[in-house]
Formats: sequence, structure tokens, C-alpha cells
Amino acid sequence: MENTILFHLSANPKLTKEIASILNLPIGKAEIERFADGEIMCRNLTNVRGKDVYIIQSTGQPAQDNIFEVLLFADSLKNSEAKSVSLVVPYFGYSRQDRVARIGEPISAKVVAKLYQAAGIEKIITVDLHTQQIQGFFSCPVINIDTFELFGNYYAQNFNKLGIDQKNVVVVAPDHGSALRARDLGSMFEDASIAFIDKRRPAPNQSEVTNVIGNVENKICVLVDDIVDTCGTINNAYESLKAHGAKDIYLCATHAVLSTGDINPGFKEIVVTDTIEKDIQGVKVLSVASLIALAILNG
Repeated sequence: MENTILFHLSANPKLTKEIASILNLPIGKAEIERFADGEIMCRNLTNVRGKDVYIIQSTGQPAQDNIFEVLLFADSLKNSEAKSVSLVVPYFGYSRQDRVARIGEPISAKVVAKLYQAAGIEKIITVDLHTQQIQGFFSCPVINIDTFELFGNYYAQNFNKLGIDQKNVVVVAPDHGSALRARDLGSMFEDASIAFIDKRRPAPNQSEVTNVIGNVENKICVLVDDIVDTCGTINNAYESLKAHGAKDIYLCATHAVLSTGDINPGFKEIVVTDTIEKDIQGVKVLSVASLIALAILNG
């Protein structure tokens, strides 16, 4: 790793510093300018000749700016004769646009993947992709880091301190897309059961619960999702679980997008990760730095 350098752009300075500390790696210097007309300029100020470089940048708000920073800076690193350029994108934006849902729609996740590769990105490390099929949009290696052990270990320790019997825990998927996440998280508990919420989307960023599949009455529910954005899905899930007799409801989600709306204050605890860096009052934040550091170390 002695020939490896990390860079952060606008999105993840704190996370990059933590990863660099774990791996004992230097952080290169990047200069980012925004001109009056909205154009962006990213310049490398570190000698990277013959070095393996990792750019660390999530696609949070402002999504377009964060993507374009990566594209420009990757080109800057190539022009500076870096040996290789890899991208750590803790939150992969546009991941929910991974298929054609209506006639005329683009597959936006595939477009973003092509842009990254066209800029010279040779490897992608990301965290908890919305769907596994996105890996197929790349011709370069993609490492997708799961977070269920991170959440599972946290809850196992926390529930043990609170004296909660894990047999009374139900891991709940808020929709069909989170079924595998619920199954994986459920495997971290002893004899925990799984429940699913059946929902439909009448329009983008809107959801309606139609049914709860599984017994949640008088149970400790852990609602697990990859992305919390407008809060509609998880708030509807909360209300439905309460209506079906759930005792306490915990929420864990990897990516705290939180573009609009507020999370229902009735949740017993809300846990997210730092893939998107923002200050959120009353929310427990778990770091993914060690998971990303291990992925970088293992190449």
C-alpha cells in the first residue's frame, strides 16, 4: 500500500480521513473551483505519478455536481500519470433508476456507470447497492460492501444490554426489494423471524402499504432498508406495524439521503451509516470506514 494515495472531493472528507487513518495512507490535495456560470474545475495538486489512487466521493446532494467532480478529477489524475484510478462511491446515486419502469425512461444507473468508466475509473468500491444488477452495468471490477453485519453486531450488543430476548425480534423488510437485506440481517440474531410489508408505488417517491406478511404482534421490530429519502416508505411501514400490534420499532438504513420529509418520531431508535455526511439530530451513525478500508486493502 506504500504507493497508494487517497483523495476526497466535496462529499466525504470526514470518511476519507477515517479510512486514511485506518490504513495509514496519505490524503492527496485536490483543488475544486466553481465558476460564476456554474462550471466546475477539479485540479490535482499532488504527485501521483506511478501511484494507485482512490477517489472517495458519494453521489449525494448535489448529485450532478458530485458526479461531475469525479469525472473531471479522474481525468486530472490520468493526465498526472497515475498508475491506476479507482473510485470509492459509498452511496451510488441514481441506483433506483436501474431499469425501464415506464416506456421512454432511461436506465440512469447504467448511464452513470458508463460515465465513470469513460473517465478512466478502473475499479469501483461501493456500499449496499440498491440492486445487485447494477454491478452488471460495469465492465470493470465492482466491489459491493454489505452492511448487515455492521447493523447486526450493533443491535446484538444493544439488545443484550437492554435485556431483549432475540427470539422476540422480527426483522422487517419495508418492501420486496429489501427482502434479502432483511434475511441477511435476521441471520445475525438467534431465532429471530422475518416479516415483509407489501406495498405499491402509485407515483415516484410515493408508496402505499397494502399488507403485512408475518407476525409482528408484541414483537420488537427492526425495519431495515438501504435508502431513506422522502421517508414515505418507512413512515408508512411504521404505521402499519403499529396497527398490527408491534411493541417497539427500530429503524436502520444504510444511506440517509433525507431529501424531504421527516422520520416518524415514534421509532425507538434510528441508525444509519456515514456514506452520506450530514448532521442529523437524534440519529445514531455507524461508520463504514473500516469496511471500505478492508476492501481497499484486499484490492
